[in-house]
Amino acid sequence: MTSRANVTIKSRGETINASGTGNGPVNAIDTALRSGLEKIYPELKKLELTDYKVRILEGRHGTGAVTRVLVETSDGNGEWNTIGVHENVIAASAMALEDAVTYGLLRQGKKPE
Repeated sequence: MTSRANVTIKSRGETINASGTGNGPVNAIDTALRSGLEKIYPELKKLELTDYKVRILEGRHGTGAVTRVLVETSDGNGEWNTIGVHENVIAASAMALEDAVTYGLLRQGKKPE
C-alpha cells in the first residue's frame, strides 16, 4: 500500500505545489515537503527523519482525542526533536515535520522564508 500527499508551500514569495509518495501518509507528506523545498534549499538533502512517535493525550475522547507527534531528525552532525499537537494526527505530523525542516535549515545557517 502506498500513500500520496500534495502540499502547497509558500517560500520566498513563491507558491510551490509539490507531491510525494511514501509507505504511509506521514512519509508521503515528508517526501512532498522536501521535494518542493529542495529546489530552494538544497541543504535539506542532508536531513533525515530518524524517529516518529505518536501519543494520545486525551484517550477518553476516542477518535476525537488530541494527539502529540514527536519527530526526531538528524543532519549528520546532530539530532533534534520537534512536536506537533492536534486533534488530527496528520495535521500534528505536518506541524512537527515543518518545524523539523525549519530548525534544520537554521542549524545550517539558512533563514527559511
